[in-house]
Amino acid sequence: MGDVLALVEARLRTALGEPDARAAVTFLGTDRIEVLRFTGGDTEGVVRYATLGMSAAPMSDPTAALADPVKGPRAELVLTVRAGLADTDKVLRPLAVLAASPQVEGVIVAPGASLDVGEPLWPDAPFTSVLVAEPGGLVEDLELDEPMDPVRFLPLLPMTQNEAAWKRVHGAAALQEKWLNGGTDLRDPLRRSVSLD
Repeated sequence: MGDVLALVEARLRTALGEPDARAAVTFLGTDRIEVLRFTGGDTEGVVRYATLGMSAAPMSDPTAALADPVKGPRAELVLTVRAGLADTDKVLRPLAVLAASPQVEGVIVAPGASLDVGEPLWPDAPFTSVLVAEPGGLVEDLELDEPMDPVRFLPLLPMTQNEAAWKRVHGAAALQEKWLNGGTDLRDPLRRSVSLD
């Protein structure tokens, strides 16, 4: 487990630079989840938060009789927002909650999924939920020794309540198309909902 997390942290440092802050959160009955903050490197004007700990164990199907301790999807979460517009450092605990959800709730976090923390992601944030986007753009997948699955670094896109409700009906791809067509700045921590007419 420790070896996997050391490799994951090394991959994050290679892609995002040195973290300038980190916080650890432990929930009852779960392994420790850390959240690293990156503001250096090529991240000028933005701050990135990445979880570390979610990939220590594979995610397993909640309907499976027995969880496989080796095989199964592994992931970490990455959130990117514009710096200085909101107190986004308060997102550390909500991010850790989302990263612990496979252990706590037995869910498999995958692209296209919605994750909701039930409260604003940071003070005065118009978002309580995120859309899990496709990996591979910012941080490349981390291949592990067979038979382990690679670790995927899943970008999170904050959604307003209206967007989350619309996505439940129309799907993730349709919402992403709305954002694209509307020129939505998904990194703006204070943005309003895209027009959903």
